[in-house]
Amino acid sequence: MHIACSAPTRIDLAGGTIDIWPLYLFHDGATTLNAAISLRAHADIAARSDGRVELRSIDTDRGAGAAHWSELDSTGDLSLLALLARHYRLDNAMLTTRGESPAGAGIAGSSALTIAVCGALARWTGASEDPEHILQVAMNVECQTIKVPTGVQDYRPALYGGIAAVELRVDGIKRVALDVDARELKRRVVLAYTGAPRNSGTNNWEITKKHIDGDRHIFDCFERIRDTSIAMRQALQRGNWDEVGRQIATEWDNRKRLAPGVTTPTIEDLIARARAAGATAAKVCGAGGGGCLFCYGPPESHDAIRNAVASGGARLLDYRIEAEGLRTRAADAPE
Repeated sequence: MHIACSAPTRIDLAGGTIDIWPLYLFHDGATTLNAAISLRAHADIAARSDGRVELRSIDTDRGAGAAHWSELDSTGDLSLLALLARHYRLDNAMLTTRGESPAGAGIAGSSALTIAVCGALARWTGASEDPEHILQVAMNVECQTIKVPTGVQDYRPALYGGIAAVELRVDGIKRVALDVDARELKRRVVLAYTGAPRNSGTNNWEITKKHIDGDRHIFDCFERIRDTSIAMRQALQRGNWDEVGRQIATEWDNRKRLAPGVTTPTIEDLIARARAAGATAAKVCGAGGGGCLFCYGPPESHDAIRNAVASGGARLLDYRIEAEGLRTRAADAPE
């Protein structure tokens, strides 16, 4: 028996960080916008014949194992996989993971991986495959792993795919699929890895603590981030691509005010190169400080923007907007 699962990563268009509980409760109308992309995280489970549980990360070239799931080390190098295997009580199997995105890219690779692993383990063990149940397990176990609160948006593109708004309301979190031409959005976005990974948990936790402690500057930044998300959602749904670019630029200006480490000289150099080549906006994906940069501009400038950021040392990432979310199959079934 062999189960294979994969889940897409995402580009966060607007509203990141405000999706961490309880921050959004203090900003009425808080919303995040994201687009799932085809750089997927993968989880495979294969049967063993010796009763052991083995874990392997291809990306980190690390492994762990135990005679029984209860003996897996949840504090070791593969703590996320160990915690998930312990939760689902995986026995007599090998769990292998890999990602298509660079480590620390800021495009929710860890959240996509967690969703893919949960999907595979749920199918293997006969546990609930209800998407909302998988989402809760994934979010809570990732929080246990990184030991700081996680946001709520990143698991949803991994589960459902597509372009969506995530409405952060007092009565619950609601994902709303947006009627946006994915091809037109893709024609305007260049995605590149800056070469420097970032630690979103650390950055976001420092900002969260300041907000809860009553930092007025942080509060005002999130008010503007909320307003930008609302305006960008309207522009996307109208197909007003020039306005989308203006709102991305505004989002980045507001995000940089959250903390000094959100941007770096390398990031600013790449953005300057992109703008000189015709980009109308650019922002870092995720919490900032490194990871991926996406540059936005008219389709006729797309190739020039790609060449400009590549000449600045960034690694171009090929992708498409992904309509499909979590994918689970028996490994001998067709793709």
